[in-house]
Amino acid sequence: MSYKHVASNALHCLRIGVTTLALFQFTIGGPLASSIQAAQDAQDGNTVSPIKHVIVIIGENRSFDHVFATYKPKNGQTVNNLLSEEIVNADGTPGKNFVAGQQLAADDSAKDAFSLSPEPKVSFPHGHLPAPLVGGPKTNFVPTTADAVASENGLPDNYYPLLTTGGTGLTSRTPDTRITNVNDLPAGPFQLTNNTTFNYDDYAASPVHRFYQMWQQLDCEASRSTKQNPSGCSAKQFPWVETTVGAGFTGSGTNGVAQPANFSTEFSPNAITTGEGSTAMGFYNVQQGDVPYFKFLADNFSMSDNFHQSVQGGTGANHIMLGHGDMIWFSDGKGHALKPPHNVLVQPGTVNGGVVDEIENPNPAPGTNNWYTEDGYGGGSFGSSSFGGGSYSECSDPTQPGVSTVVRYLQSLPKPVDPHCEVGHYYLLNNYNPGFFGNGNNAFIDTNPANTVFTIPASSVRSIGDTLLDAKISWKYYGDDWNNYVADPYQINFGAVGTNNPLGQPITASDEYCSICNPFQFDTSIMADPTIRNAHIQDTENLYNDIANTTLPAVSFVKPSGLVDGHPASSKLDLFEGFTKKIVDAVRANPTYWKDTAIFITFDEGGGYYDSGFVQPLDFFGDGTRIPMIVVSQYSTGGHITHNYSDHVSILKFIERNWKLRPVTGRSRDNFPNPVAESDNPYVPINGPAISDLFELFNFRQ
Repeated sequence: MSYKHVASNALHCLRIGVTTLALFQFTIGGPLASSIQAAQDAQDGNTVSPIKHVIVIIGENRSFDHVFATYKPKNGQTVNNLLSEEIVNADGTPGKNFVAGQQLAADDSAKDAFSLSPEPKVSFPHGHLPAPLVGGPKTNFVPTTADAVASENGLPDNYYPLLTTGGTGLTSRTPDTRITNVNDLPAGPFQLTNNTTFNYDDYAASPVHRFYQMWQQLDCEASRSTKQNPSGCSAKQFPWVETTVGAGFTGSGTNGVAQPANFSTEFSPNAITTGEGSTAMGFYNVQQGDVPYFKFLADNFSMSDNFHQSVQGGTGANHIMLGHGDMIWFSDGKGHALKPPHNVLVQPGTVNGGVVDEIENPNPAPGTNNWYTEDGYGGGSFGSSSFGGGSYSECSDPTQPGVSTVVRYLQSLPKPVDPHCEVGHYYLLNNYNPGFFGNGNNAFIDTNPANTVFTIPASSVRSIGDTLLDAKISWKYYGDDWNNYVADPYQINFGAVGTNNPLGQPITASDEYCSICNPFQFDTSIMADPTIRNAHIQDTENLYNDIANTTLPAVSFVKPSGLVDGHPASSKLDLFEGFTKKIVDAVRANPTYWKDTAIFITFDEGGGYYDSGFVQPLDFFGDGTRIPMIVVSQYSTGGHITHNYSDHVSILKFIERNWKLRPVTGRSRDNFPNPVAESDNPYVPINGPAISDLFELFNFRQ
């Protein structure tokens, strides 16, 4: 997400649009909405379990070990984490098996093709990590508690002051001196916090979390496959990828730009050019007071230690898979696959020629050690020069950059894995804006100077929303700040109340809505129909009212704003804890809902943070690292920890099993069977690819 620049006449148009939309929303209420609700209510209670309401809360960018590295379960339960593997001790120091988490550097400068596991591998100089670097605001995003309350309605009262604290006080992209021994860290996981210079409430840096980078960080090689680790992935290359390419010099990808002449490599004393260092290796320590609310939930309800991000890469791709059980692809907007712009002039007369290239090319640029040729979110907008932008791959074509490496690995495994890519389809792998604005207008064809060129066309791929609509089961996607976004489609006021927008104007109504987080905002079937759109895509204000008024739908997807979603650098984990707590407390206080509701609490992806868990290759797109998954329900009490392999699409499988629905499509991942594992290794399915439907997180006999 980034600030969008806009001319003053566009602001006038927005004001007109707000009035028109408000009138339209008023006219579709009443009898029509009531009849739709009555039809849904007839099916909502037809479930195979006592669960009649599902709430899915999705935070941002935290791996399982990053959050629960030192978690100790209750007696009788086991967990797989850095502590149980003795990679670290309870106090966060290196454990006797620290070598299992050891990170290595590599050299692929003599190669011209992307490599998952480049050789030779060498130790970092002196066995120390490149210094993790500073990220996040130097001073706090929100000036005062009053501004915090005006910016965000999704926190308990005692959490609002946390929006005004935690600034780093340091210069970004320099060694983070708040971290103990920052320039002398052993080459493996390290504890972020120390309760003196780095507190749990402080902002922290954000590691790279893009598609080919995440594949490469896992360091997968089929020849290393064993019974205990059939994927052959060792997760040894997290800092190496961060310091050789990361998210690019600008933080938004290489975007076809040559590597800077003064680029400092992972072998330099301070590898600072990509702005990350070894950020990925940091973890919190729940035994020293970090992550207190999620620890409380894990102690008292059910948690999985084998739940995974479903796609290598970031926010957009993982939310798309969560909603569709599949990936979406570049099209003509009418369901016909097309090739995305590839070295195409889209803005004649602008600086840099307005040439964009939206096809990924992770092959190292000549003379570099892993600097990707084309990788990025795209630069500029229709109002300025646009360039770069790689985010699509045609993974059915082995001649495409990067594709053959991943496909060859998948097909070389002892049990070959189908890449699951259709011919001629360029799949979206990273973050592009969805094809619709909140008001239903087609964003892909919008050439307003404030809009971005890097927008995916309207998608025809079916989602769980379509499945629920067909079955007449009620559902909603609640997006924090949705109402502000509908009125502000270019997100001029992207930021907190009390700060200024890109026009230098004070922000009086924050617009921290995450458009790439809404899987249904990509879909023609949902967004192009105003009746469906307004009934099923709503603000979190409606969520709190629906809980209080006992009008929740059967299925709810809930996304916090950018202020409180827990995303490192732009948010904090304690703020996402607070957002979650408000919802959990409201449901538990409502006897009608507490008796039949399951609240699934998870993240979109690991954010690029290291994780030591097994990763099962399901197809070309993933899976990726483990992420937290906690289920709060009166049927999930006791601190139980499950080990069945699962990912985002497991949530769809739970919904489908509970309401007796078919998979979204014939090719979506919810067709995979539930995992079967041998008793000596419950984490690895022997019938893979397989993902759980999460029913094991419940005890419906209690």
